[in-house]
Amino acid sequence: MATTLKSNPSLPPHFSDSRYTIGIVTSVWNKQITDALKNGAISTLKQFKQIQSLEIKQCSVPGVFEIATCAQWFFENGCDAVVNLGCVIQGETPHFDFICKSAADSISQLALKYSKPCIFGVLTTKNFAQALERAGGSLGNKGSEAAEAALWMLMRKDELLKGKNS
Repeated sequence: MATTLKSNPSLPPHFSDSRYTIGIVTSVWNKQITDALKNGAISTLKQFKQIQSLEIKQCSVPGVFEIATCAQWFFENGCDAVVNLGCVIQGETPHFDFICKSAADSISQLALKYSKPCIFGVLTTKNFAQALERAGGSLGNKGSEAAEAALWMLMRKDELLKGKNS
């Protein structure tokens, strides 16, 4: 969701008895950008003190194409949600299109396969300046937004399992 368009929702305090393990997979390609995304995600997760127990696991991978494999490993080892962070900057060849589509498809397939939040926090920009704006610049930090999306989805799943509606 674009920062300039969102209404800045805050998470309700339904996490008091929750215990979560959240994985963060970060591509090291375009490291300046992806480190900022990862720092934003971790900072956001640590803000929610009302979560009784929150374990954050981290894994770095070479590029965006490898993110889904590590996300799958996190799910296979008990993670409740995975936040996937990377940055692909468009070049002169169709490589950009193949990598972006593959990453989006594989991340969404994992969410459905495991029935757990598998959040797409991969920037797909035309240039480095656009990436900077989305990694803590004027358009916010998409890593932070991805972490918040993971928490929202975990909360919704808990509510559905407990028979609550919000």
